[in-house]
Amino acid sequence: MASDDQMDLFNSAAVSPQPASTADPELIPTSATVPIPPGTYSSMEQMSQHCNHCHRCGLGATRTKAVVGRGNPEASILIVGEGPGQNEDETGLPFVGKAGQLLDKILESVGLTDTDVFIGNIVKCRPPDNRTPTQEEMNACRPYLLEQIRMVDPQIILLTGASAVKGLVGDKRGITKIRGEWIEWEGRLCMPVFHPAYLLRNQSRDKGSPKWLMWQDMQAVCAKLAELKAEPELS
Repeated sequence: MASDDQMDLFNSAAVSPQPASTADPELIPTSATVPIPPGTYSSMEQMSQHCNHCHRCGLGATRTKAVVGRGNPEASILIVGEGPGQNEDETGLPFVGKAGQLLDKILESVGLTDTDVFIGNIVKCRPPDNRTPTQEEMNACRPYLLEQIRMVDPQIILLTGASAVKGLVGDKRGITKIRGEWIEWEGRLCMPVFHPAYLLRNQSRDKGSPKWLMWQDMQAVCAKLAELKAEPELS
């Protein structure tokens, strides 16, 4: 595919998995002071039921629907966003607004399909006025994300935006400084990239622009995924 065609697609207005326990989510307190043990959930649907009754932080008081995730629960790539917006809060699905539409175009442009990815967020409920989630909110919701990582068992985790990076791996550097760098966390490879909403605010496709850099990062992700998938064949 020609470079211009590739960039046109952006144009838009090893922790081993642990077996699930038999714990009943309905019996687990939703206070943030009470941990959610690894192996609590056996499916995303089970987690979703719990998240919709969760009050581990104040976001539960204002949500319409908890937003747990979409995509293949056995995907090779887990994409982590920041938090739900209005469209996501209404539908219960992540990345369904303009930023989500751009994310889908980006994935398509590098040959990734719904089978390849599972998409979630650092927090499962919408912060009021789409503000950035607080550290307290991210900490309260982090056990749910850890359970998603355990269940999906991805080969690569894509962290979109600074909140996703800070919320999962604890790195507080700005996304412009850390994007494109591979981070090893708990035996897994993580790649910080720009959030699609940031790309919508920066429309230039010139060399060195956010969209141009995103293209480079996604190419690196796909190359690494192909390398990881080929490793068993070499052993």
